[in-house]
Amino acid sequence: MVLIGVLALQGAFEEHETALRSCSPSISTVQIRTASQIRSLSLDGIVLPGGESTAMGLVGQVTESIWDELKKFINVDKKPAWGTCAGMILLAEKVVGASAVIVGGQAIIGGMDVLVCRNYFGSQISSFELSIPPPPPSSPTSSSPDLYPGVFIRAPAILSVSSDITVLSEVDAVPCRQANTTLEQLDERIARGEDVTMLGVKATDDEDNWRNDSKDGEEEGGAKKKRKVSGSPSETLTLPGATGKGGSRRVVCAARKGNVLCTSFHPELTEDLRWHEYWLREIVGADI
Repeated sequence: MVLIGVLALQGAFEEHETALRSCSPSISTVQIRTASQIRSLSLDGIVLPGGESTAMGLVGQVTESIWDELKKFINVDKKPAWGTCAGMILLAEKVVGASAVIVGGQAIIGGMDVLVCRNYFGSQISSFELSIPPPPPSSPTSSSPDLYPGVFIRAPAILSVSSDITVLSEVDAVPCRQANTTLEQLDERIARGEDVTMLGVKATDDEDNWRNDSKDGEEEGGAKKKRKVSGSPSETLTLPGATGKGGSRRVVCAARKGNVLCTSFHPELTEDLRWHEYWLREIVGADI
């Protein structure tokens, strides 16, 4: 029997449990809320679900040292981990667009040497579904019926990766207004030679318009209302709330480094189990 822990501080943890158990009768799950559970249970892997990354960070930092235990589990013991949407933010080494109201910025666990932009694709009303490439080893053409139904809800995006990261899926997308402002600041600081690890949001002339589209505190992975976006993964994606300034960027929405997988979309909110099967088979090493 394979035992998978699902972090249950906040977010779509029950949906992940259902999907994981649906992959094979040999898979069992447990909701993880304390550091002692991670120490005492013989977990074969852990999933950090979609939800609200700021809330997860705040709760995690005051919950019986669970943040330290997660860092040890993933980064020291090198146990299998998977972060979806908000979970991807938590596993990143660098985060921009962190909430300005949080002292010290977004609390992260780390493990993936990637630069993530929170809410790159926009606010809750910009949630969408887009056909994207399935997990390896399949590599169908863009017109293949085997493309994966990627669900993006107030989703982050990976802006850059280190040389030891394997990119599994990419899209061309125009950033939302707030993300574009953050990226402008980021580009300026990088041009000055700064090593940016954490960068908060900054109010802009577009802020009032942006606030009409997005309520502060809405879950990154909580809403299930979404729109379908037509086109292939190679086409540029422009959604309501996109600024149009600076043009589109090629961003990563799925990546892997050794024992860690990150996806900016929500496989747990579909009936397609291929990403769950990929993680269990290729990273956890489960016989499914």
